Amino acid sequence: MDSSEFDFKLVIAVRTDLGMSRGKVAVQVAHASVVASENVRSSRRSWWKTWIEEGQCKVAVKVKSREKLFELEHKAKRLGLSTAVIEDRGLTEVAPGTVTCMGIGPGPIELIDKVTGSLPLL
Repeated sequence: MDSSEFDFKLVIAVRTDLGMSRGKVAVQVAHASVVASENVRSSRRSWWKTWIEEGQCKVAVKVKSREKLFELEHKAKRLGLSTAVIEDRGLTEVAPGTVTCMGIGPGPIELIDKVTGSLPLL
């Protein structure tokens, strides 16, 4: 199944200005995926169910700053999409409370792409 066969997806926007290691990025993306999925499972069960049944399409994209991440959050919420902002506990590479990434969705691809469609892949 290629991405054109999906109707729903989850996008994780990752800050590239923090200099996180690949392992740290992987864990933050995983955290955002779980939190975002659980948020939508509670709030928009039909979206979540369709996303699960399709195979849980996920895409990771780059953002250059905390400010850009919050601009995306604002756009997503205006379109009725769920977001999951991830703040790190600060035990390893970044200070406590550092916003590292954000999950957007899962939701309909046509809405998600209005928010993240122009961003480069991670």
